[in-house]
Amino acid sequence: MRDGFIKVAAGTPHIRVADCRYNAESCFTLMREAYRQGVRVLALPELCLTGYTCGDLFLQPTLLRGAEEALATVLEATKSLDMVTALGLPVCFENKTYNCAAVIHRGEILALVPKTYLPNYGEFYEKRWFEPAGPGGRLFSFCGQEVYLGADVVFPCDTMPGLTLGVELCEDLWASTPPSVALAEAGATLILDLSASDETVGKAEYRRSLVTGQSARLVCGYVYADAGEGESTTDMVFVGHDLIAENGALLAERRFATGLTISEIDVERLTYERRRMTTFRAKADSRIITVPFALESATTTLTRYVSPTPFVPTDARDRAERCDEILKIAALGLKKRIEHTGASAVVVGLSGGLDSTLAILIAAVAMGLLERPASDIIAVTMPCFGTTDRTRDNAVELARRLGATLKRIDIGEAVKVHFRDIGQSMEDHDVTFENGQARERTQVLMDVANQCGGLVVGTGDLSELALGWATYNGDHMSMYGVNASIPKTLVRHLVSYVCGDKEEEDPALSHVLADILDTPVSPELLPAVGGKISQKTEDLVGPYELHDFFLYHAVRWGFPPRKVLRLAEHAFGRTYDRATILKWEKTFYRRFFAQQFKRSCLPDGPKVGSVTLSPRGDWRMPSDAVASLWLEELEGLEQG
Repeated sequence: MRDGFIKVAAGTPHIRVADCRYNAESCFTLMREAYRQGVRVLALPELCLTGYTCGDLFLQPTLLRGAEEALATVLEATKSLDMVTALGLPVCFENKTYNCAAVIHRGEILALVPKTYLPNYGEFYEKRWFEPAGPGGRLFSFCGQEVYLGADVVFPCDTMPGLTLGVELCEDLWASTPPSVALAEAGATLILDLSASDETVGKAEYRRSLVTGQSARLVCGYVYADAGEGESTTDMVFVGHDLIAENGALLAERRFATGLTISEIDVERLTYERRRMTTFRAKADSRIITVPFALESATTTLTRYVSPTPFVPTDARDRAERCDEILKIAALGLKKRIEHTGASAVVVGLSGGLDSTLAILIAAVAMGLLERPASDIIAVTMPCFGTTDRTRDNAVELARRLGATLKRIDIGEAVKVHFRDIGQSMEDHDVTFENGQARERTQVLMDVANQCGGLVVGTGDLSELALGWATYNGDHMSMYGVNASIPKTLVRHLVSYVCGDKEEEDPALSHVLADILDTPVSPELLPAVGGKISQKTEDLVGPYELHDFFLYHAVRWGFPPRKVLRLAEHAFGRTYDRATILKWEKTFYRRFFAQQFKRSCLPDGPKVGSVTLSPRGDWRMPSDAVASLWLEELEGLEQG
């Protein structure tokens, strides 16, 4: 439960139709196993204590009595388990039978939640036996306890802020207005769905889309427990399609098997997103009652996948689709700016590095959309003290293969004159030595753009903006920054995508892109050593894969530093040790706060993903904000 994580499970026990004693034993055995594995919230299928397919036996008092006795057996067998479980059974109340979920904890029935929407079409005949949930609820005696019966109930956890359970049953999810909508608006962050959904061809995909879609719409966790093969009888087959989703993402899935499907729901992530989304409607509803419970505090062991590259899809096909989409979005943004300004050309400073390579590739796509020749792209290479033959030659070859107009402007002499003017020694390789070159390059680009009535396209990426790894009024400035919301890890994949895409069509272009991908990331502002790059960015500020990870979780989800560290250890445990991750995380927060003044005056640039640092877009932060709270939290972890 630390850091907002709660381990949950959907369970499919093996049952026998109408054999309540057997089913009770099967259920509590699965509950004990779930608890042994650290589960604290468990959903079991609809009517699992009797079987969903009992038909007219649901009208028999013998079966109804057997179901109540089975629940009493489960309560007794699991009263020592500090775990909330929802499991299904028929319940008779005032001469009506309800298809219910019993929500239990430590031998106590917290409430009985009846199904609201009863299917009575196709192979379903539930209205023949059951009464739908009505407005309001009633107290009555069941299993020797005074129990609330009603669908209008949520279950807040007193010991875990943000965790509130809601329950619906099978067809409720298929309905046009599922009960979970009102439950989520009343505070439920985790919906448990008890289901007995028979399997037919194509139904699994639809069921999966319903579960993930509802979790996204309600910004909630969703645990869907389905009946399994023991339920299959007569004309229906059940396969136990269990699903766990969180805010649109499928965390775990299991089909054609009995047993447990386990993952962890991040309650902090859900509550943050609800606070952020002004369209999520939270409202107090007097019809909804609360039945609280308490779980003992414990550390939840993470088993859910945490991607080390949150900006980059792990699946190759998804990654290719993402890259293609980003190139088009960024190019459309640039296309609009070119059209609006009437620019006769776009000017790109081409260094032979990844960022400028991506910028000119996007510019080439934009020119194609405008049906203008690639020669309207002016690629300016500006060698100086740190430029190597490799990067210079790659820049020249890239411009040539794309058909851009190439200008070579050596800025060495101009920089030396400037250094003489300000009294800067050529032997002093300090920040002035580096930034003087960057600002000279920007001045050249701006003036070239003025000469031709063009538009300077910025090359800086999102990761550099987060760290402030840009020279103020140097590469920090442009007329349109096409890479501004693309992180470094994704820049690499975008260039790689084009490299692979052009392999057959233009092998020479593919070859130069491959060599650029193989070149160390560097601003090349310090003199080369032996003709090779002497200044490697990641040696100075840290690995970009870590910084992109920190950026995503700190900015997109607002996670505190301790949680970002925990997730990073989980994702990078085999690559970096805790001390290394902590070192660079401290660097990230220190630079992120200190460099906000650069982001407060960024040029326009297209938003392509869920994280952007534009002061006019997603990120509002004072330039003089202090990082003390964040750094102190990390220092405490370092000492601990």
